[in-house]
Amino acid sequence: MTNIEFNSRLNGLTSILHSFAYNLTKNVEDAKDLYQETAFRALFNRDKFQPDTNFKAWMFTIMKNIFINNYRKKVKSNTILDTTDNQFYLNSGNHSTGNAAEGAIMMKELNKMVEALDESIKVPFLMHFEGFKYQEIADELDLPLGTVKSRIFFARKALKDNILSNYGFNPN
Repeated sequence: MTNIEFNSRLNGLTSILHSFAYNLTKNVEDAKDLYQETAFRALFNRDKFQPDTNFKAWMFTIMKNIFINNYRKKVKSNTILDTTDNQFYLNSGNHSTGNAAEGAIMMKELNKMVEALDESIKVPFLMHFEGFKYQEIADELDLPLGTVKSRIFFARKALKDNILSNYGFNPN
């Protein structure tokens, strides 16, 4: 097969190879790179093509093999190699242990602040916090809906003021 014949067959398969490359990579730029690498390898190894065989299948095989090799390289590059004696790093994984003491202390302090609220605003606030809807709270406590909303608002405001004064946060 002459160079001109080989090049014309390759040019005839360009659109099909681009489609196949996109089907493998699912990315336009990666598909272009895969096609370019396939065309380069085909041109470089033109002498290895057997003239009376399926040229299209040969090109598809080259492309598929390049894709598989690149995928394997990518997977290997994400692998952690641990050369320490006890393999501490390898066995540690992505798990990290957090210290929840600070959060637990904050929750205790918040609970104390809630308990210190006046009973008239604390009960509606806690019910709302537990997931009751405004109307359900109003029905349960036999209060008007507007009163329930305002008491929950005042409870939130009192807690906010308490937090700001105790922790020195500046609202401005």
